[in-house]
Amino acid sequence: LTSIPELSANLPKLQLSDKLAFEFGWREFFHHVWSREGERILSDMRPALPGVHYSDNFPQEIREGRTGLAVIDRAVHQLYATGYLHNHARMWLASYVVHLRKVHWRVGADWMFGYLLDGDLASNHLSWQWVAATFSSKPYLFNAENVARYAPVDWHCAGSALDTSYEHLDEIARSDQSINTMPSLVGAETPELLPAPPAQITAALPKADRVQLVHPWMLSQRTFDGLRIGVIHLPFHARFPWSARRWQFVMDRMTAITDAMFIGDLSELNAMFQPSSHIESVADLNPGYRELLPALCMQLIDTPRYFANPVKTCRSFSAFWAQCAERPAQRGWHQ
Repeated sequence: LTSIPELSANLPKLQLSDKLAFEFGWREFFHHVWSREGERILSDMRPALPGVHYSDNFPQEIREGRTGLAVIDRAVHQLYATGYLHNHARMWLASYVVHLRKVHWRVGADWMFGYLLDGDLASNHLSWQWVAATFSSKPYLFNAENVARYAPVDWHCAGSALDTSYEHLDEIARSDQSINTMPSLVGAETPELLPAPPAQITAALPKADRVQLVHPWMLSQRTFDGLRIGVIHLPFHARFPWSARRWQFVMDRMTAITDAMFIGDLSELNAMFQPSSHIESVADLNPGYRELLPALCMQLIDTPRYFANPVKTCRSFSAFWAQCAERPAQRGWHQ
């Protein structure tokens, strides 16, 4: 069998014209904005649709996947069962929640973030804002025809309130009107969101001259000639709790690639190291991690990027992508 390095070496490099490169570009754009705006991404980046009032209450029939609309209910069930959703399903779900049920995007974004195994605060919350038109010029809408084009048959919703024109949906989105629903009695059991791992690992941290801190967003295997410590900053997770499935996904990987674990408040970690220890980590933008990792580390490694981070803040993806086309990737796409 061909080894992975040999196979990788023979693969053509990803080009900017490739769809996958484009998707990487969206994530890089969201992180570009996040690096400049910080926690501002958690509130409206631009004014919401005028005259529309959004609720802070998340309807129980949406949370339980029993709205009576197959496309919505299937998406909720899949999110809980797997921790993954196709990008179309994420946008459909967000559009339905915000524009057709008048729930504020932040409520939906926090909910979805807790269940996605690949949950990324910038990609998730700015995508919800893009759908909601607080980070774009118009609301993102979808109808039954769009679902029929991209989703399996059991997701289709012909004859439903979504089986209408985009013009009609736009009228609904720009008003206080919500679509009528016919909720079913039986839905999905909503998994609890937890502010800490279900089974916390507690142990004294070994002493070492060289230490690398491994946070939940740097789960690749790296060669390091010292002690690798997995760190969980609980104050962040109290604000943004995760499902047990997501905790297991992260903790299984972290324990496999580290020598020890610290679960608590990162501000208390410094006292546990020898004064002479060399401590390093990859930088992170999540609240708490963003502020405390630089205070702990002698060396903070930049977060790996496929594209250079433009010096001037890009207010749109098209502006960001134009700069990406002018500046080559920092490393081989196939790596």
